[in-house]
Amino acid sequence: MDVDLARTFLAVIETGSFVEAANRVFVTQSTVSMRIKALEERLGKKLFERSKAGATLTPAGDQFQKHALTMVRVWQQARLEVALPAGYQAALTVGGQYSLWDGFLMEWLARMRAKTPEIALRTQTGYSNVLMQRLIEGTLDIGVMYTPQSRPGFEIEMLFEEELVLVSSEPRAPSKPEKNYVYIDWGPEFQADHSLNFPNLSTPGLYMEIGSLGLKYLLDNHASGYFPKRLVAPHITAERLKLVSQAPVFHYPAYVVYPAGGDEEFLGSALKTMKRVAKAQAAI
Repeated sequence: MDVDLARTFLAVIETGSFVEAANRVFVTQSTVSMRIKALEERLGKKLFERSKAGATLTPAGDQFQKHALTMVRVWQQARLEVALPAGYQAALTVGGQYSLWDGFLMEWLARMRAKTPEIALRTQTGYSNVLMQRLIEGTLDIGVMYTPQSRPGFEIEMLFEEELVLVSSEPRAPSKPEKNYVYIDWGPEFQADHSLNFPNLSTPGLYMEIGSLGLKYLLDNHASGYFPKRLVAPHITAERLKLVSQAPVFHYPAYVVYPAGGDEEFLGSALKTMKRVAKAQAAI
């Protein structure tokens, strides 16, 4: 069976819509409809009930879901093994939210390269919903995110609790975001909390997508912004930045998600190293 049919089927489940599934797998809506129809004809069962509200699984579709997940994972594993570079015993693809690469996953990456050079590593970035979809499709082995979705066949473990704090490099630190404020896009969770706490700050003077660049800007200029406490702690200690204690603090538990029953040797090594780094982050 064409693995693209299984991927399209899973995309419809995740989005609940043929239209959104088309955007997810980068094809037209008519192609999604054709793929689902072909899948239904091969299985001899109707997989979705269609309505104006979207697409919901039939009992047959619910039963086929676990098989579709297995098909996609097996295909991805086969593709990785065939493409494995010479001199490597295994390959892992790891994805994380943008903010979690800063300081945490970069440290994990360095330790992995030093301790397990026989594992080839591929990295990806994205928000929680995108990372979960890639895990389901089998194109990702490990995902690190703030808001994982519980799915059959996956393990979810909390790593540490992220704290986003307001810091400033201005001579007189403001008690809240003002004209020299830099808005860093830490993801949808932060966007929602920020809007709730600062409803009047709809258009910040400076918007940046990458946290490391925002931090560099603060260290080079008089400004303020929200950053993970683990990143700015050394700069606060060195008095290059000030913690704005009156401002609200945003808390986001960071989780690791991975397939249950994965390769214990290589996946287990990656997870153990990640937990060691997480423990160090929590200590900060």
